[in-house]
Amino acid sequence: MANHLSGIDHAIVGVRDLEQARATFARLGFHTTPLARHLGRGTGDHCLMFADDFVELCGIVDPAEGSESLERFLADGEGLWALALRTVDPQGTHAAWEGAGLAPAAIAETGRIVEPDIETGCRDVMLDAPVTGGVPLFACAQLQPEGLHRPEWQDHPNGVRGIGSVTVVVDEPSAFVEPMSKVFGATCLTETDDTLAVHTGRHIVLFATPDDLDMLHPGVESSIGAARPTLAVLTLVVPDLATTAAVLDRHDVAYRQDLSGALNIAPEYSHGVILEFVAG
Repeated sequence: MANHLSGIDHAIVGVRDLEQARATFARLGFHTTPLARHLGRGTGDHCLMFADDFVELCGIVDPAEGSESLERFLADGEGLWALALRTVDPQGTHAAWEGAGLAPAAIAETGRIVEPDIETGCRDVMLDAPVTGGVPLFACAQLQPEGLHRPEWQDHPNGVRGIGSVTVVVDEPSAFVEPMSKVFGATCLTETDDTLAVHTGRHIVLFATPDDLDMLHPGVESSIGAARPTLAVLTLVVPDLATTAAVLDRHDVAYRQDLSGALNIAPEYSHGVILEFVAG
């Protein structure tokens, strides 16, 4: 595990209305967790929990406290806000990143209360966007994972078992070889003429151009450009695509099925995220 990282811990979707987002993802076939409030911040979340990772729907629940960074992000629209990488050793990750010249912030401990009385926390190693080429990511070590990954929260009608990959849209994937080598380790990268794949341990982070995005997800209309790195596609793994399609059909959710059988949902129906369901 290069830099003590073992994959994506969770993907964070920034939303303007948490209750509306909860209802949207319930319609997509997800079982959402109760509302959680972040200690010392004006934000909260509903989560889509899986056995080894999860998706966090994050919004502002206390405008008086607010969140300057989330408000800036939402000013441009909803969507994937950041990736939290799982670290098995936050001190080790911090030291590795410091040695690579990434100047990580001091390890910070954060907490949240899941209604009515479940408390969880984590230790975060934060990076400034310039050192990652503008890709919003950080490392996270969960302190009470059993409080998050409860079996009753992982039973999703659409069958999703976990995150498979995340696609980042950029103008020039090769420009991210150096920063991603520092974040993940050079042996984790695979470069082609048009894309860059980062093997994080359990997941892939794929860097692709807007043209490549159109080829990878044909028929899914999106206005995503490459003025800045954009976390565009969240690929989720299901055991049976027919079951997933049946749930989407039952709830009148629009989707496209490509030649591989994967189901794609346009960002207008999923709070700014292109959702892809693949068999695995």
